[in-house]
Amino acid sequence: MSDEATIYRDEPLHAYVDDAASGKPAPGGGSVSACAGALGAALVSMVCNLTIGKEKFADVEPEITELVGRSEALRGRLEQLLQDDTTAYNGVIEGYRMPKETDEQQAARSAHIQAALKVAAGVPLEISRVALDVCRLARTAAELGNPAAVTDAAIGAILGEAAAQGAALNVLINLGSIKDQAYVAACRTELDGILAEAVGLRAEVMVITHGKL
Repeated sequence: MSDEATIYRDEPLHAYVDDAASGKPAPGGGSVSACAGALGAALVSMVCNLTIGKEKFADVEPEITELVGRSEALRGRLEQLLQDDTTAYNGVIEGYRMPKETDEQQAARSAHIQAALKVAAGVPLEISRVALDVCRLARTAAELGNPAAVTDAAIGAILGEAAAQGAALNVLINLGSIKDQAYVAACRTELDGILAEAVGLRAEVMVITHGKL
């Protein structure tokens, strides 16, 4: 398991990438998806910062100023989720290590595992939610921001969609072991909506981008 003391946002990039490439189970796909989403949010902020303060974009400056505040908040949230996902599965592993000799132990073990699986599914589900917000902001950035940086907005949307899609896979793999079918159904329905909107937004941003090239 990845060293819980490692706070990746405080480490060099290569330390995170090396751990992702290693035989450690974490950071894995969910965390890397959050990383992609954070980079997408950063690019939205970049577009905003290349727009704010320029006279020819003065008419959209209030909207862009609000947008950069929102994109920076998403970036910070995804950086935290990048970290959270590296430990989200720990509770499941702990559950599988619990004793199971008696009926009482088996019941306690099963309950622990089921609760931990919901945590393990919940973190990447939140990554997907926040990544969708990145796609939404990328569309606004592409539409209103400095056209010289429109490709950065497009890449932000691409990364946002990739983050949502990647994190969704981590949700689904955990849902397969969860017995609460109402919870499973609710998660699947929410994911379907998130991914459909993310795909649509990325497509819209690409249309806007190609129209400005």
